[in-house]
Amino acid sequence: MIDLARLGELREEVGSDDLVEVVELFCNEVEETLARIRSEDAGVTIEDFHFLKGSALNIGLSDVGRLCQEAEHEVRDGSLSGLAIQEIEKAFSDSRMALVTELARLNVTGR
Repeated sequence: MIDLARLGELREEVGSDDLVEVVELFCNEVEETLARIRSEDAGVTIEDFHFLKGSALNIGLSDVGRLCQEAEHEVRDGSLSGLAIQEIEKAFSDSRMALVTELARLNVTGR
């Protein structure tokens, strides 16, 4: 679910204090993007899933990244289903809980 090595690399890159801020920013951006994807009047684009994939992998959420990559291909093929979006939302929710737990374990609290 979480690539702990990547999360550790990110912690080294930005520092412990800023890691929480990076995670919070990521979670907010994911929520906004998923809301846009769920919106009836917004067209789902490959770019939406590409953004989510890259952001997820950057923060160490490998399951979310994999599902977003699959969704990218489905959008390209015209076969994206609501189930794929639900799977991404579930993986993100589960991963966010695991991230919070891991940050607490690392005693990373932000500023």
